[in-house]
Amino acid sequence: MTKQIKADMMLLLVTLCWGVSYLLVDISLEDMGSFTLNANRFLIAFAVAYSLSYRKLRNVSKETLKYSVILGVLLVFVYIGATFGIQYTTLSNTGFLCGLSVVFTPVLSSVIYRKAPEKKLVLVIIMSVTGIALLTLKDNFSINYDNLLGDLLSIMCAFVYAIDLLVTERAVQKEKVNPFQLGVFQLGVTGILNLFLAFVFEKPHFPTTSNIWASVLFLSIICTGAAFIVQTIAQQYTSASHVGVIFSLETVFAGIVAYIFAHEVLTLKSYIGACLMILSLFIMEVDHRVVLKRLKIKSIKISD
Repeated sequence: MTKQIKADMMLLLVTLCWGVSYLLVDISLEDMGSFTLNANRFLIAFAVAYSLSYRKLRNVSKETLKYSVILGVLLVFVYIGATFGIQYTTLSNTGFLCGLSVVFTPVLSSVIYRKAPEKKLVLVIIMSVTGIALLTLKDNFSINYDNLLGDLLSIMCAFVYAIDLLVTERAVQKEKVNPFQLGVFQLGVTGILNLFLAFVFEKPHFPTTSNIWASVLFLSIICTGAAFIVQTIAQQYTSASHVGVIFSLETVFAGIVAYIFAHEVLTLKSYIGACLMILSLFIMEVDHRVVLKRLKIKSIKISD
């Protein structure tokens, strides 16, 4: 098994966990505010990761700490979008809209690196915008003001996370940056910043019931600590855009979880919109030339 395949499998597991996380966040928000939840989530993740690997975290470079701070700040905005988004729209909408990072990533990459975007990007953007309209507008295609704030926050989450992927991609390629240390310290920075915001806007506290504790611990250890460390390490062996197509499956997992556990049933219009968005994600990331080439080779072998 190649390093690329191993990285893909690790990222796929991360994506599955994140698909489940939307429901757990929704449960946890019944007991605490968004900043309090994220402070608990990231500080517990950092504490566990640090206690299990403190020897590997010695002699951290200034470059690693610099990028840890940058990524920590970005993650604060990512989770403001995701967590508050869940409060003001449906779980399904949040899951699908947050998945737009896979579209934003190549767009931003083209702008930052001044590369002409692929022709299919125009098609993908049209499909994504159409999908968002079908998913978020009312049946008469008027604006659904009840969910508007949550939908916009979810889109913000996707946009900032695309920036996070590109910054991570650049950081892990630098010799002075240790990917594992970066993955751990960004958790601590994110947790501290959320704790500060919790003291300003909320009354921070630990979970008050066993069910909430279970949700927060799963979010902390699996969906946050393990997930972000795995993502950072895996990005040494793949590109930000390639990570994006794997993470696009998060929208599928989130929709399935919302349907099974939260009993969210979308309208036919919304399901069509969701399917358009998922299809656009795969069109953006799958190299059709490679696929056609492989199909051509297989057809030649069969004919022989």
